[in-house]
Amino acid sequence: MRVPSGCGDLAPVGDDSHPQTGQREIAGQGFHRAQAPSRGWRGSTAGVEAQQQGTSLTRLDPIELLWVGSYSGVEADVVPRAGVPFEAIDVVGLRGMAPLQLVRNLAVLARGTYQAYRIIGRFQPDVIFVTGGYVSAPVVLAGRARQARRGGQVPVLIYLPDIVPGLAIRSLARLATRLAVSFEKSRQYLPRGKVVVTGYPVRRELFSTDRDGGDDINIARQNLGLDPDLKTVLVFGGSRGARRINQAVAAALDELLSLAQVVHVGGRLDFADLERRREALPATLRSRYHLFAYLHEEMIDALVAADLVVSRAGAATLGEFPAAGLPAVLVPYPYAGAHQRENAAVLAEVGGAIIMADAELTGERLANTVRQLLADEERLATMRANMRRLAQPDAARRIAELLVNMANAE
Repeated sequence: MRVPSGCGDLAPVGDDSHPQTGQREIAGQGFHRAQAPSRGWRGSTAGVEAQQQGTSLTRLDPIELLWVGSYSGVEADVVPRAGVPFEAIDVVGLRGMAPLQLVRNLAVLARGTYQAYRIIGRFQPDVIFVTGGYVSAPVVLAGRARQARRGGQVPVLIYLPDIVPGLAIRSLARLATRLAVSFEKSRQYLPRGKVVVTGYPVRRELFSTDRDGGDDINIARQNLGLDPDLKTVLVFGGSRGARRINQAVAAALDELLSLAQVVHVGGRLDFADLERRREALPATLRSRYHLFAYLHEEMIDALVAADLVVSRAGAATLGEFPAAGLPAVLVPYPYAGAHQRENAAVLAEVGGAIIMADAELTGERLANTVRQLLADEERLATMRANMRRLAQPDAARRIAELLVNMANAE
């Protein structure tokens, strides 16, 4: 079967956890098509969850996957690296635009929908799988137009990675066949009859991490060139970095490095400034500061190596931090619908994270918070256990099986 896809990070599941379908599939914002004599399906997805989900889907051999994303999105780099076919379309946001800019952006949306329409026509998917974001609307709208012309029904699965749906998913929910969500709390925002709670798919390696005397942490630290005996703080702000967090880290860097070694995934925009800050450090502290613009496969090691993480509260935090049992200091991004506040609240309410408002984040406050947490091993152990309570190791398998069932439905 075939599935078009355009999302973000996807979590692989074990071979023994997948149904045997004899189909091919494509994951991401895209489509999926089956090959004779198998009963197949085609699909499409949009977002950052597609890398993991694509891995799960490709285990359902013979499945064909196609990822549809944007030209400038992180998926344009991540998806081909994962070995998933990728095609790009023009996409743009519509939120908070001046009238003239809105008209221009609507024209871009129309162009992207036409591009998706042609891609769907070539690929002939059996199911469409989307995860929100700007690219999801053109794909779903194009899929509806294509199925109307051929008189059939291509099922659409929309996956909501965040707790609260954004504009794209709210607008497209009525067109979806099913809606998959990470947590029960999301039901209240969507048509209830369509919702299935699957959990957030993350890479299987995170679930096997032993933080109680095992070798996993030491191996991960060695892989990153870290000192296995030092406390480790991971800092990142998502795929593009977070300037507010980067600035706070730069201001408090000397003190932070006196407490722990720091793995800082700062993004590409601020990387040059952070590199200059690193060069200004005393040699004894510089060796403790491990700066990266971006991490690909190494991100697993970074999550496993860390004793504490400081980050935004994007959708991936709902899956990766619980899977790794990683205590967190979360600084939710206050714009773009403020959906990160709800994500952070889920992790804080269970006792696995503390929340720091973006407007209140300073170097001094960040350093004080990190110092207090690293000095209290009992509290960190409790936070680790609380995070683990939210882990859902079967999420990728559930989504993959849902897609297969939808593709095979008469």
